[in-house]
Amino acid sequence: MEEALKENLMGALENVIDPELGIDIVNLGLVYDVELNDEGICDVTMTLTAMGCPLSAHIEQDVRRALADIPDIKEINVNIVWNPPWNKDMMSRYAKIALGIPD
Repeated sequence: MEEALKENLMGALENVIDPELGIDIVNLGLVYDVELNDEGICDVTMTLTAMGCPLSAHIEQDVRRALADIPDIKEINVNIVWNPPWNKDMMSRYAKIALGIPD
């Protein structure tokens, strides 16, 4: 997959806001990978800040909505994984500043 396309997909995912933290899932470091194959199948590998997150279905739906307008995508698979476990070090500098977490 071309780097420009991957950046476009990640840019679309920056529109998905974690409802509890108010920061997008990309800057929170929740998106581990996004791939789009030649058949138009987009695989998003991501995690959540906590196992058993009550908003997981809401976030997953927002991911699908954010990617739905990209013409090359025909199908979206959201794979929520727990390994590696998410931690605050995965957050961008922007997210840490916004949440008042020391860098």
